[in-house]
Amino acid sequence: MHSGPRGPRSGLAAVSTALLAMSRRLEVRDVLRTIVASARELLDAEYAALGVPDDHGGFAQFVVDGISEERWRAIGPLPRQHGILAAMLHQDAPERLADVRKDPRFEGWPAAHPDMSDFLGLPIRDGEETLGALFLANKRGPGGFTDEDEDLLSLLAQHAAIALTNARLYERSRELTIAEERSRLAHELHDAVSQKLFSLRLTAQAAAALVDRDPARAKDELQQVAVLAAEAADELRAAVTELRPTALDEDGLIATLRGQVRVLDRAHTAHVTFTGDGVRALPAAQEEAVLRVAQEALHNALRHSEGERIEVTLTRREAGGAVLRVTDDGAGFSPPTVRRAGRHLGLVSMRDRAAGVGGRLTVRSEPGTGTTIELEVPGG
Repeated sequence: MHSGPRGPRSGLAAVSTALLAMSRRLEVRDVLRTIVASARELLDAEYAALGVPDDHGGFAQFVVDGISEERWRAIGPLPRQHGILAAMLHQDAPERLADVRKDPRFEGWPAAHPDMSDFLGLPIRDGEETLGALFLANKRGPGGFTDEDEDLLSLLAQHAAIALTNARLYERSRELTIAEERSRLAHELHDAVSQKLFSLRLTAQAAAALVDRDPARAKDELQQVAVLAAEAADELRAAVTELRPTALDEDGLIATLRGQVRVLDRAHTAHVTFTGDGVRALPAAQEEAVLRVAQEALHNALRHSEGERIEVTLTRREAGGAVLRVTDDGAGFSPPTVRRAGRHLGLVSMRDRAAGVGGRLTVRSEPGTGTTIELEVPGG
């Protein structure tokens, strides 16, 4: 038996600990990571992975355990549904191979991919729906994976399906709650500001009517206009502050971006991906600016670019802060031409967002070459 720090814990206690760990997670991403780590530990494998399929022949999420962050980045983009990976998504029973490289369905892997031999995989299913596929490779002990490993992984997969379904329901419930709250705030904002602006207009009209025949009263009315304008500005500022995305406070910037990109990828024909690389928490204003610019840039890319791929990346600046890039392979445009035509494509609001937090927005695009929107924000 392997005795290192990642070695398996035997018996019912190990299985119970793994299942409890899965059931305690509420976020889908956390559930996926817990499933992969638990499977790798329980079956004493060198590598484990879990892929959640999308509707475009790829994977919406692909979580690995046993591979370093550096190597995972070197491997490149998420895999497509092909070979053994695809087979696991379309069959009911586990698949156990003494050497995955000798299977006729094996189609190779990228140069940076670790070498793998013995293999055990199976789908995670909820009724007829395939939620994902779980893969393990390179059993540490001699002889490869066993019948007992197969049974244990099948048990784990059944509970993984329950945990994943619960996490999905939790996220959908929270999204509905957030949407309802934002709708309520929007109505309150409309009512409050509309009333204030109506009073402001009436007072300004009264001042205009009194300017010639009663300048003193006109002056009083104009002072009231200034008071009403200040109150309207305060109410608007308070409402906008309250409208700060709840998900940022609860989940942080990377999880919020990842979740929104995942939703857009499922909703559009374009393949939308997100990569976050070691970005630490930023001040609230910076995080909101990054999120808003990402949303605007994604909206433009999906609506105007006609591209097939949109990549969102968030990386650390060496001097602190972060750099956001939204890149598409679409039609591109000429920024000066867009400005002259009066179609700013949200560039003005994005520049204002950047300037408001001491950041810098860069737009690189030409017709036929796609577009890259880059936002650089300082740290706190």
